[in-house]
Amino acid sequence: MVEPARYQPAQAALGITFLILATAFFAVLDTTVKYVGAFVPVLMAVWFRYVFHAVVVSAVMLPLRGRSLMQTAHPRFQVLRGALLLAVSAISFVALQYMPVGEFTAIVMITPLVVTLLAALFLRERVPLLRWALVAGGFAGALLVVQPGGDVIGWASLLPLVMVFTYAWFQILTSKMARTEDPMTMHFYTGWVGALLSSLVLPVVWQTIPDATTFALLCLIGLMGTVGHFLLILAFKRTQASTLTPYLYGQIGFAMFCGWLVFGHVPGRLELIGMAMIVLCGATASWLTARDRRLPVEQPEA
Repeated sequence: MVEPARYQPAQAALGITFLILATAFFAVLDTTVKYVGAFVPVLMAVWFRYVFHAVVVSAVMLPLRGRSLMQTAHPRFQVLRGALLLAVSAISFVALQYMPVGEFTAIVMITPLVVTLLAALFLRERVPLLRWALVAGGFAGALLVVQPGGDVIGWASLLPLVMVFTYAWFQILTSKMARTEDPMTMHFYTGWVGALLSSLVLPVVWQTIPDATTFALLCLIGLMGTVGHFLLILAFKRTQASTLTPYLYGQIGFAMFCGWLVFGHVPGRLELIGMAMIVLCGATASWLTARDRRLPVEQPEA
């Protein structure tokens, strides 16, 4: 692993640029999912996202890496990791149909706090009082975003929180596997596990795509997810996590802009306060995690 001192300023600036671009791509992904969900079943969009990912990564990386791309010491964990991320995508794609993009993205950003909570409860990690305070503050912010009188009602209000806990387990598994597995190999299996598993339900949900525009939007979902994650890989290869972490929360700003541009939605005062609390607590907790080199935090994905 490269020591932080070896990072050059130019490489750090390039890594930050890649990360900011990735967050913009993810915001476009979420906005497109919300829009296209009015025309096709959400699980069709999930299938397109993973098939596009699998085909593109294979087409680009297999000629460069050959069979070494598929070599893994933990095939069962690769399948479990891919299944967890598929579940995250399915839940988040459904949740986006019920809540604005900006608010959804803000709730996703409490994932580092949930990782801290799960690490303390199940991995027996010692968590200082400051981290517990940040976890409590982040959850308080999430409650302000998902409020009883807001846009999310009934059972749908639980979806983002279920997704965040699922994604937190994905993060913990990823942090363990990253010690022995190649990042591009994990990226390869992520696409194919998601594509194959989502194909099992495709015959049940498939319907004729209405027009060429809808087909193009489905392909855009796959493109934004695939390129966004590739940009993340480039970013974290060039810059240490503690430098990149604050910029992850720029996705909330991109998501709010896209939500306003496409749907005309502007968050209310309480939602904005909740978002600010999530950013403050989440960014601080992520920075502490990266500084201590305990549980690496990846960018959330829809």
